[in-house]
Amino acid sequence: MQSYTIGQAARLLGVSPDTARRWADAGRVATHRDDSGRRLVDGRDLAALSVELAKTGSSEEDPPYTSVRNAFPGIVTAIKLGDVAAQVEIQAGPHRLVSLLTREAVEELGLEVGMEATARVKSTNVHIDRV
Repeated sequence: MQSYTIGQAARLLGVSPDTARRWADAGRVATHRDDSGRRLVDGRDLAALSVELAKTGSSEEDPPYTSVRNAFPGIVTAIKLGDVAAQVEIQAGPHRLVSLLTREAVEELGLEVGMEATARVKSTNVHIDRV
C-alpha cells in the first residue's frame, strides 16, 4: 500500500502541512514512521479523510482550486470492477471525479484505493493518469 508524507498528504487534501500535522497529532488521521523517521499516512486512511473533508469541509478557509489544463491531481477513493468495465473515483480537493474505463486499464495502471492519481477532463470524458 502506498504511503504519503505529511507534506504530500497536505497537498492532496488542499491544506497546509501544519494543518495536516495538527490533524495527525489530534488523531484525525493515523501516521506511522518510516526507516528515516518521517511520518507517513497510509493511502487508504488518506482516501477516507479526503472523502470526509469533501463532505464536511476543512478547518482552513477553502483555498481556490483551479484546474490547469483540466488536470485534477488527487487520491483514488473507490474502485468498482466489473467483468469488462470499471469505475474509478478520485477526490481532488473539493472535487469528486468519476471515470468509467475498462477493467484492463485499471489493472494495467495498477490502481488501488489510496493511490495518488490525476484525473484529466476533456468534454464529458474523465481520463486517469497514475502518478
